[in-house]
Amino acid sequence: MSILTCENLSFSYEGRTVLHDVNFHVDAGDYLCIVGENGSGKSTLIKGLLGLKAPDSGRIIHSDGLCANMIGYLPQQTEMQRDFPASVREVVLSGCLNAMGRRFRYSAADRERAEMNMERMGIEELADESYQALSGGQQ
Repeated sequence: MSILTCENLSFSYEGRTVLHDVNFHVDAGDYLCIVGENGSGKSTLIKGLLGLKAPDSGRIIHSDGLCANMIGYLPQQTEMQRDFPASVREVVLSGCLNAMGRRFRYSAADRERAEMNMERMGIEELADESYQALSGGQQ
């Protein structure tokens, strides 16, 4: 069963269409990788999936309890981020930020979830490595 479905999505900026008639679905356990040339609409699609940009037409359907704020992504690194002193564990743990609400510290459950996600991705051996020292593919 699909947990995310995009039907006939179209997005534009200032009247210029950047994505037209996008259709796909993601099933539980799937990974979605969005690739393309600069300016092809990858970031626009992600903004739509996260609820940060409304589509001009079409629809995004979240099912099985999935909400836009439960979708994580790793944006392309900027010059400023290259010198950001964070470990892989800290970067993965930052995926819990949206769920923290008014808490100012990560909970034990947040830390467990980060460890579990690193295991799921097979990167637990990189947990204490500096994020900036990783290759582009590892990032």
